[in-house]
Amino acid sequence: MIIAATPIPGNERYVGRTVDELMRIGAHVIYGPGSVTGVHVSGHASQEELKLMLNMMRPRYFIPIHGEYRMLRQHGSLAESVGIPKEDIFILDNGDTVEIQDGTARKGSKVTAGNVLIDGLGVGDVGNIVLRDRKPLSQDGILVVVVTLSKQDGTILSGPDIISRGFVYVRESEGLLEEANRIVTSTLHRLMNENVNEWASLKTHVKDALGRFLYEQTRRRPMILPIIMEV
Repeated sequence: MIIAATPIPGNERYVGRTVDELMRIGAHVIYGPGSVTGVHVSGHASQEELKLMLNMMRPRYFIPIHGEYRMLRQHGSLAESVGIPKEDIFILDNGDTVEIQDGTARKGSKVTAGNVLIDGLGVGDVGNIVLRDRKPLSQDGILVVVVTLSKQDGTILSGPDIISRGFVYVRESEGLLEEANRIVTSTLHRLMNENVNEWASLKTHVKDALGRFLYEQTRRRPMILPIIMEV
């Protein structure tokens, strides 16, 4: 078995696995760069071949495609060297457009380009904010803090109840969660004494205090979701 090519960057692991499997079944595999095996062939044309194509085609406009930006620039410079005007060479990034009207080409506006995310039945409806929330959920889990306050005097009527999902196993972390419960309670009492009763402010202070404690104890940052109710 002769592999007369160099693996595309990023595919080395898969090519290596293929070579391993071939050798497992008894094949004699010749692989590696040309300097080692002498059998490597390029999948790309050389500069002189590209010049030949440009001279044969004599394009009015030239748009090099495929490869990194530096490769596109080099290809554009090659076209310029054989007489194609610089203003007729378009070096484009993903999302750039070229508009052609009445035989004249010019660079157009940008369009949305990149990965299209598919989530369930939705195509492209998962935005950056949703993905930003999912990342900490997948890494450190979530902690839900439920507290019921009295509408009359702001005292705690029920809770705090702490629900852990994907963060710690409750039965094995009772001490940690009891201390977390105490921190939430003391934070709420302090805020009530300071006449802080806006829900947004209460939630922010609870998240900050609990987040600091949990990071000090576990070096993890779960998503903390305070739910404060009034009755």
